[in-house]
Amino acid sequence: MTGLIVDDNAIARSILSQLAKQVNGLTIVGEYSNAMDAYNHLQQQEVDLLFLDIEMPEMTGLELTRNLVGKNLVIVFTTSKKEYALEAFELNIADYLLKPVTPARFIQAITKAKSIVDSKRENVHYENDEFLFVRDTTIIRRLRFEDILYAEAMGDYVKFYTAQKMFAIHGKLKTAEERLPSTQFIRIHRSYIVSVNKIDTLQDGGVTIGDKFLPVADAYRKSLNARMNVF
Repeated sequence: MTGLIVDDNAIARSILSQLAKQVNGLTIVGEYSNAMDAYNHLQQQEVDLLFLDIEMPEMTGLELTRNLVGKNLVIVFTTSKKEYALEAFELNIADYLLKPVTPARFIQAITKAKSIVDSKRENVHYENDEFLFVRDTTIIRRLRFEDILYAEAMGDYVKFYTAQKMFAIHGKLKTAEERLPSTQFIRIHRSYIVSVNKIDTLQDGGVTIGDKFLPVADAYRKSLNARMNVF
């Protein structure tokens, strides 16, 4: 696994770095004292694991996490404050380490993170093959990623829309998000994932793909603007 350490405290970064060096199979590829530098790193180079402090100047760890929606990485918060735990776990983080971090607790977090990373890697062939299979009534069809305009959550189903047809598949949008390559698709709402290359316009409150208007939730707006290189 590859990882980043983000903490505005130099001593805290050093402690995590030393602990990480003792774990076989874990390589720290960068250390940052602020969230913005880490964000810029992750736009250029993906990692498996992010050790992230919460209380930092300019951008907090919670804010960075919300701006990384759609990124295929595992986040472990490292903080001295307990009061952020509920909000943190609502963001689907892997673990919440309280400082000072002990070796035993660090290993526990790494074990949990590795399990998640390994699980995600089981789906890598979907990206490499550039398609997934979907059930169309009694037939299973190959659906190419480049043909997908967007995916929509609808109860216990996910609807995949192409220019020609809609496919309704039993499942969750979270599962679709994991199987669709993050290099081509981005979550814009709790109910929508869109193909970045198919977006025609960005408007107040949403995007258009062809003649279809799709809402963009506030939680996803910054990551979408960054992805679309909006300035």
